[in-house]
Amino acid sequence: MDRPFSRVTALATAVLLSLAAACGAGQTADPQGGNGADGGEQEGTELTVGFAAEPANLDFTTTDGAAIPEALLVNVYEGLVKINQDGEIVPLLAESWEISDDRTVYDFRLREGVQFTNGEPFTAEDVKFSIERVQSDDWTVSLKAAMDVVESVEAVDDHHARVTLSEPSNRWLFQMTTRIGAMFSREGVDDLANEPIGTGPYMLDDWVRGDRIVLERNPDYWGDAPGIQTVTFRYFNDASALTNAMLSGGVDVIGTVQEPETLEQFESDEYQVIQGTTNGEVVLSFNNGREPLSDVRVRQAIKHAIDHEAVLETAWAGRGELIGSMVPPHDPWYEDLTGVYDHDPDRARELLEEADATDLQLAFRIPNLPYAVSSAQVVQSQLEEVGIRTKLDVLEFPARWLEVVFTNHNYDMSIIAHVEPRDIVTFGDPDYYWQYDNPEVQQMLDEADSAQEGRRDELMRDVARTIAEDAAADWLFLLPNLIVAAPDVDGLPTNRVGEAFDLTELTRG
Repeated sequence: MDRPFSRVTALATAVLLSLAAACGAGQTADPQGGNGADGGEQEGTELTVGFAAEPANLDFTTTDGAAIPEALLVNVYEGLVKINQDGEIVPLLAESWEISDDRTVYDFRLREGVQFTNGEPFTAEDVKFSIERVQSDDWTVSLKAAMDVVESVEAVDDHHARVTLSEPSNRWLFQMTTRIGAMFSREGVDDLANEPIGTGPYMLDDWVRGDRIVLERNPDYWGDAPGIQTVTFRYFNDASALTNAMLSGGVDVIGTVQEPETLEQFESDEYQVIQGTTNGEVVLSFNNGREPLSDVRVRQAIKHAIDHEAVLETAWAGRGELIGSMVPPHDPWYEDLTGVYDHDPDRARELLEEADATDLQLAFRIPNLPYAVSSAQVVQSQLEEVGIRTKLDVLEFPARWLEVVFTNHNYDMSIIAHVEPRDIVTFGDPDYYWQYDNPEVQQMLDEADSAQEGRRDELMRDVARTIAEDAAADWLFLLPNLIVAAPDVDGLPTNRVGEAFDLTELTRG
């Protein structure tokens, strides 16, 4: 059937910009793709990047948490589209796409000559397989719900995939830049927990649990070869050990600084320090589904008891930003909601008395991550000042925290950084781990997803304000993107706008 189409060309401009960026990183732009053999890739070059949170396994289709896509998305697994440093959706495995006038049909033109690391060619049948697999029971992570709007996927020919939505969705294409948009080989999903098979510029070389993941340049990559031959992700349970590894030369980059108070010692010509923004809202999570947090007055009392500026200063050396909602400032519907609940311990005590909750002890279960532990200690002290006692339980992350808090909802409060982009939509899911069930919010989110842009932004601001006023959670601060690196490492991201730690632009001078 013929359909009227409006041309979406994130295409020409975005491709030219990305090629220019690649040239700036010392690579030769090849408009036809290719392995960049005459470009700027550095044979034998190695890079070691240190992180705090290690993946429990390598399968982000069945395991929640940010550590797996941080290492593998974009680097090993690619999607049809990706998000760039400016937060724009740009082509990746799709050279271009067209959207029907009613915004329900997406026609993707796929790159030719792309293959998976198992040698299988990438075709529209893999697009169909990958999207339909997200909708199946094979995917279990909560983010899969974003694919519910897909009605059908058709392989028109080898390099033309057509996706039809049941209704217009503002979220869907953006969510295709996240892990749910990753493309999988039909022959390569038997052991995702241990053997990732993708189309990306890197492939898994080694994985030593509790220590490191080693990625090696993919010799058959369809695009420009990355500048670094071998990248090792090293994982440290202790923030001081990560800092010391940087000082001693054990790592070349701290991917996410876990001791911001130590940054002064890196402010010299021997290091470079990068500070930007992220999607990482550090959330004081409330279990809205069980007493006493099911009482809005108790949640409001907790928010009034917390001095957010003191939390940021004490827990994270003042580096970061107060936001007051689940929306970072770079999203189009951001509104400063930090003043919805001011620091007012007297009002907190009044609310607790009104709720007949003056003798509380809360199960405060947090992951063993530096920002969470530091923040929890400050919050615990501030809550004690208004008569709320907390039993602090530090759980091993990711496995134990995911089991106890995220899956079983066995907690009253927790602290975790939610780094997935535009994840305010989780407040529309009453089964999500904070068990917030507000039909008004659910209706606004549904309407916003299909609305025109201006109306969408208005509705999303209403959602953010509603959950803030309803004290559905407390937002302690927005994590900054803090990176320390050796001075010869180029191409590091100033801002972390997606899930991946993107290696594709990195070179060593």
